[in-house]
Amino acid sequence: MGDVHGCLPELLALLRRLGYGTDEELNLTLPLGRQLILVGDLVDRGPDTPGVLKLVMKAVAAGQALAVRGNHDERLGHALSGGHVRKPTANLESSLKQLVTASPTFRRRAAAFLLDSPPQLTLDEGRLLVAHAGDRADLAGSERGEYNVHGHDFEERDAYGHPVREDWAALHTGPHLIVSGHTPVRRPQQRGQVAAGESWNIDTGCVYGGSLTALRYPERQLVSVRAARAYMPSRLFEEVSGVR
Repeated sequence: MGDVHGCLPELLALLRRLGYGTDEELNLTLPLGRQLILVGDLVDRGPDTPGVLKLVMKAVAAGQALAVRGNHDERLGHALSGGHVRKPTANLESSLKQLVTASPTFRRRAAAFLLDSPPQLTLDEGRLLVAHAGDRADLAGSERGEYNVHGHDFEERDAYGHPVREDWAALHTGPHLIVSGHTPVRRPQQRGQVAAGESWNIDTGCVYGGSLTALRYPERQLVSVRAARAYMPSRLFEEVSGVR
């Protein structure tokens, strides 16, 4: 599943579309033979970061889900734990305000969860790699993990005001599929071919009024739900969602 960014209503709607169940306490039930994998950036920008965290933390603890660490997740984790915050933003302040009424225990558990989430997951005997900002196999150790979470932004912005980022997918030649988010796109982007540098970006800008998208694996079937509204403005998605 792509970047949720605190959009709990859309997360619940997409889970229903995928055959998952949830109750009032945000406990998850799985369809037979499935597991939920999240590509990171669970938090910030959207209306209910605490609710998203509650659902995902419960699911991961129960062995029902796995999540990699996104750059927004890492930033909020450091803020909640009193650590150094890389590039603090108004989005971070919004999440912290949403978490003010949460218990100190929940905030501590959320910080540990966000910071302990791995930078990448290798699944299906190496045929699938999930990393929030993408992957570069030429990097190693902590440098590669840093790239998995943050990617590489250039100084300039594109025509829509979003950061211009290194095109790591153009460098991917391995036999494994890489699924990522991080860079919002109007529709899921597939690059390369199966078993020959294939990658999917499934961040379809839910928080900007786009959609929340999941990629079923190994079928490579896309399932998505439209955002209820644009929680943040983005010129990239104005033609999709309408100006709101």
